[in-house]
Amino acid sequence: MSQMSQETGATVAAGTRTETRGGSRLAPRAAAVLGLAALTAIGARISVPLPGTAVPFTLQVVAVLLSGLLLGRRLGAASQIAYLAAGVAGLPVFASGGGAAYLLGPTGGYLLTFPIAAAIAGVAAERPGLGRKALFGVLGLVAIHAGGIAWLGLTVGSGAAVVALRPFVLSDVLKLALALLIGVRLRPPVGRLLD
Repeated sequence: MSQMSQETGATVAAGTRTETRGGSRLAPRAAAVLGLAALTAIGARISVPLPGTAVPFTLQVVAVLLSGLLLGRRLGAASQIAYLAAGVAGLPVFASGGGAAYLLGPTGGYLLTFPIAAAIAGVAAERPGLGRKALFGVLGLVAIHAGGIAWLGLTVGSGAAVVALRPFVLSDVLKLALALLIGVRLRPPVGRLLD
């Protein structure tokens, strides 16, 4: 066998291995994206109305932050885009149902920031240290509340929007702590599965 034939055979074999590896990564990545989208939907259904605000208490924020902490920037954001797409398609994945009109309601601003918040938290998945993970988690929370309060101000008035933030300050600290606790423990095995 000539040298050129051997090199061509090695190149084809290497290309086949790369394609197989790439194809074998697609299934776990898709499952992870859809799994975190489903977890966000479950978090939405755990909903408690709060007096004085149109924004209910839910566990969505935990799932959004976990999306980034476990899957990284791109896949974390993709999971939240999948979540929003399911809701816009009419599936009852939001706190009180589904449909595109839901995003025009008072909580639409919060929901639309979920992919951004997951991407921000996803930066932490790529960096060592609990302090950095906490920092990017806080920045993700800030993104959610900035978008949510801005939209809420447009739909129900700026005074009501500011009032809506108060009940969530302490609960969001607890949600972040829960997301960090789970994310730090599960990121290594999940990262190995997705790489």
